[in-house]
Amino acid sequence: MLYTVVDIETTGNGYKGAKITEISIFVFDGKIVVDEFTSLVNPEQHIPAFITNLTGITNAMVRNAPKFFEIAKKVEELTKDAVFVAHNVNFDYNIIHEEFKNLGFNFKRKKLCTVRLSRKIIPGLNSYSLGNICTAENIPINGRHRAKGDAEATTELFRRLLERDDNFTINSFLNPKSRQATLPPLLDKKAIDALPETFGVYYFKNSAKEVIYVGKANNIKQRVISHFYDKKKKSQNMCLEIADVSFKKTGSELLALLHESAEIKHIYPKFNRAQRRAGEAVGVFYYEDQKGIVHLAYNRLKLIPNPITKYYSVAEARNHLEALCKEFQLCPKYCHLQTNVSSCFHYQIKECKGICCNKETVVNYNKRVKKAIKSVGIGAKNLVIKETGRTKNEVGFALILEGIYKGFGYVNLQQSKQLENPEDYQLFVQPKKDNKDIQRIIKAYLNKKKE
Repeated sequence: MLYTVVDIETTGNGYKGAKITEISIFVFDGKIVVDEFTSLVNPEQHIPAFITNLTGITNAMVRNAPKFFEIAKKVEELTKDAVFVAHNVNFDYNIIHEEFKNLGFNFKRKKLCTVRLSRKIIPGLNSYSLGNICTAENIPINGRHRAKGDAEATTELFRRLLERDDNFTINSFLNPKSRQATLPPLLDKKAIDALPETFGVYYFKNSAKEVIYVGKANNIKQRVISHFYDKKKKSQNMCLEIADVSFKKTGSELLALLHESAEIKHIYPKFNRAQRRAGEAVGVFYYEDQKGIVHLAYNRLKLIPNPITKYYSVAEARNHLEALCKEFQLCPKYCHLQTNVSSCFHYQIKECKGICCNKETVVNYNKRVKKAIKSVGIGAKNLVIKETGRTKNEVGFALILEGIYKGFGYVNLQQSKQLENPEDYQLFVQPKKDNKDIQRIIKAYLNKKKE
C-alpha cells in the first residue's frame, strides 16, 4: 500500500480564507520514501506577520513561487491511489480539498491521522503535538513549522507507528465503518463510548477545558457523532479543537431545549451563534390614554415596570409590533410606529379601521389590542408543563408563574402526586431567566401539543 505523508503551511485563519504558502509530499511505501515533492506556493494574498514569525515564510519568498493551480496536477498525481496521511489530517486535507474545489475538481482520498494513531499506539503522552511526540521518540525535525521538515518527521513517526501496530489499529482506521476514522484528532474514543443514547445537553471542550459548544439532543451519542461528519467549515474548525465531551441528561426534548438555551447564555461558547446574544434591552408594554385607547409601545427595559415581552434590540421590538399591527389591524399611531400624524397611513390603504380618525369605536379597537397582547409571550398565567424525568421514578417539569418562565426541575414521582398547585413546584425548580428565546421554545411546544 502507498501512503502520501503531507504537510502544508498556510496564511492562517483556520479553513476560512486560508491559502497554502508551502506544501511537502512524501510518497511512502511503508518502509522507504519512494518519491518526494516540496514547493513554496504563492497564496495570492498577504501573509500576516505572526505567520511569518512562526514559519519564516515571507511575502517576498512566495512572490515568484508557483500558484496552486500550477502545481495542482503534480499534487493530484502523487496522492492518487494512495492514503493521505498527516498530523491533524483534517486540517491539511480540507485546505487542499478547498484549493481543488476552487479549481472545479473534487479531491477525495482515504485519510489517516497520526495524532489519532499515536494516541492508540503510543498512549500516555502529555501532548500529541508533532513537536512533543518527536521529542518523546527522539525524531529530529529539520525545520519546524516548515512543510518539508514537518512532513519528513511525520513520515518517520508514521513508519514507527506501522512497526508497532500489533493490534491492526491502522486497518481499523482505514475501514470506512470505523468510528475512529471520523473522530476529532484530540478526542479520545472513550469519551464517545461513555455518551448515553437519550435526551440531554452535551458540551464540547477544548484542551484547556473551556466549553466551546453546547448542543441539545434527543439521542446524545448519535447527535455528537453527527458533528464529525459535517462538512461545513464551522464544524470542521470546531472539530479540530474538541478535546473532550461531557453531557447532562434531561429526560425530554423540551427540557433539553430549555437547558441548552440557558447554558448558551450563561457560558457564551465560541461556536454557538443563534442564541449567543447579550441580555435583552428593550420591552413592549401597554397603557391606556385619556380617551380610553389602549396603546402598545416599546422602550428600554429599565424604564418599563411590567413589559409584556422583551427583545434584544429596538429593531426586533419594532418588527414584532409591525407584525402585530398587520395581524390584528391595529393603528401604527397607537403602536408608536408612526409619530406626529393626525391619522395613520395604514387607514388610507385600509389596513387600519380608523381609530386614529374617529372612524372606529374605542371599544372595538381595544378588543383587538387585547387579542394582540394575549398572543404575545407564553400565553399562560400559571402552568406546569410535566415531562418525563431522567429516570422512571422522576417527573421533569417547566414552571410558568404569572406568565413568566421560572425554570425547570425534577421531582420524585410520589412527591409529584402531592403537588396540587403550580406554586408548589417552586421548591423543586432550578431558577432560570425568562427571555425571548425561552418564550419561543415554550410557545412552539404548547402550539404543537394543541395540534
